[in-house]
Amino acid sequence: MTKNEKPRPSNFIRDIIEEDLKTGKHKTVITRFPPEPNGYLHIGHAKSICLNFGVARDYGGRCHLRFDDTNPKKEDPEYVRSIMEDVRWLGFDWGEHLYFASDYFDKMYAYAVELIKMGKAYVCHLSPEEMRLYRGTLTEPGKESPYRNRSVEENLDLFERMKNGEFAEGECVLRAKIDMASPNINMRDPVIYRIVKASHHRTGDKWCIYPTYDFAHCLSDSIEGITHSLCTLEFEDHRPLYDWFLDELKVECHPQQIEFARLNLNYTVLSKRKLSQLVDEGHVQGWDDPRMPTISGMRRRGYTPESIRDFCDRIGVAKSDNIVDMALLEHCIRDDLNKKAPRFMAVLNPLKVVITNYPEDVVEELTAINNPEDESMGTRKVPFSRVIYIERDDFREDPPRKFFRLAPGREVRLRYAYYITCQEVVKNEQGEIVELRCTYDPATKGGYSPDGRKVKGTIHWVSAEHAVKAEVRLYDRLFIKPNPAEDEKKGISFKEYINPDSLKILKNCLLEPNLAQCKPGDRVQFERLGYFCVDPDSQENHLIFNRTVTLRDSWAKIEKRLAGKR
Repeated sequence: MTKNEKPRPSNFIRDIIEEDLKTGKHKTVITRFPPEPNGYLHIGHAKSICLNFGVARDYGGRCHLRFDDTNPKKEDPEYVRSIMEDVRWLGFDWGEHLYFASDYFDKMYAYAVELIKMGKAYVCHLSPEEMRLYRGTLTEPGKESPYRNRSVEENLDLFERMKNGEFAEGECVLRAKIDMASPNINMRDPVIYRIVKASHHRTGDKWCIYPTYDFAHCLSDSIEGITHSLCTLEFEDHRPLYDWFLDELKVECHPQQIEFARLNLNYTVLSKRKLSQLVDEGHVQGWDDPRMPTISGMRRRGYTPESIRDFCDRIGVAKSDNIVDMALLEHCIRDDLNKKAPRFMAVLNPLKVVITNYPEDVVEELTAINNPEDESMGTRKVPFSRVIYIERDDFREDPPRKFFRLAPGREVRLRYAYYITCQEVVKNEQGEIVELRCTYDPATKGGYSPDGRKVKGTIHWVSAEHAVKAEVRLYDRLFIKPNPAEDEKKGISFKEYINPDSLKILKNCLLEPNLAQCKPGDRVQFERLGYFCVDPDSQENHLIFNRTVTLRDSWAKIEKRLAGKR
């Protein structure tokens, strides 16, 4: 292990892999990440990506990217492209091992025919409603289909006619013949092929029958020589079916399915169906909306791949479900950007300040530190002049106790500049404060007093003459409830808990001129305000910054305020 290399996180999956390699069960490790191209990847998928690609990398193996494209009605090439982009962005590469379940449709059809010939599969004409009734319950066994004992010849003929498009959707299916009395409902003659008359994004109209996930997944794993098939806990009850197909077909490669706990994150939803609703119903502005837990949304918001990988490492791999606090994810991005994001000054809600004893025709170039966490990032020059802008929240005409920023007669430090004292407050006809008149102490350049006097407050600023205008979008958590979906059984939609303040758009923000050169994707810290990222919609004459995260976790206060409104 190198000096900077992190130790491998120990977990039960790595223990299994190490034992398999030690005993010679496997000579190498081959995993796969098998997304369905019916939506964008989210932070839950990132956990699976990091796990599958991570263990393959750490044990000198490989990880395949395989699309489970067995449902043509919901799939789209756009999703394929986005998934590939997200996996690469997270820092992983599948090399030449890019596959699709549709690559194996001919083989899967042949396997299905083989099961029929073995008397292990049959064509069933029960309707979906009848099939549900015949399946039984968790406490009562199912009932055999009246079509279960058709002859092999009849089933072969019917299955070929299904393939040839002679039946309508829902008219019949191919089912495995297992055990209708099994305590595991998944083993009660599950459907393995159904009729779907829709054009496929890769095979076009060649097929009108498609394998189900349970049938396609285990066979795809086997065909590709996967050694360890890692999936989330909801597939634990499907493992006997996974093994049954491979055992009955006597395949050469029989991968081991291992289940781990999926990621559950509070203040969000990680269901593709629910995320699709948010997009389709216009609650957010697309899959890459920075409020979405999608990888593309988090990238647009300013999250780094390093922070997401760190988050996945921290939450670890467990056998039982738990809920992870959003604050941990936010901590990871703060921790990463604190080390690498350059600092700048920006005023989001400007209040004009005139320094009355500062020369009108003078502009100074003051030295500012780019990142106190990394000296190698150096310094920059910031212009200072007679008229500046400060944050409106940094002034109180009647300051409360423990308010240490600017107030009438009070002296504060301007970051990198001078001490100033507020002498006069200017208001408009409506009584609103529009300007402050202050004086400065020329002897305090750099923010330090030669006579040793101290001030309690330091505030940031921008020079009025040199400021760059920008739009700033303040993003916050999308939901006001830790578990937005927990009341659905009561008939309350998760959408009822959408945070009305999850996005605030500020149009008249002023930035120090050094930010004018920022490009989409650049990440910075606005001193005292938070971390921000330049949005892809940003243009040379219209900068747009998205807030990634605040400098401190202010969510507790926001939650309390919102609770008071309800």
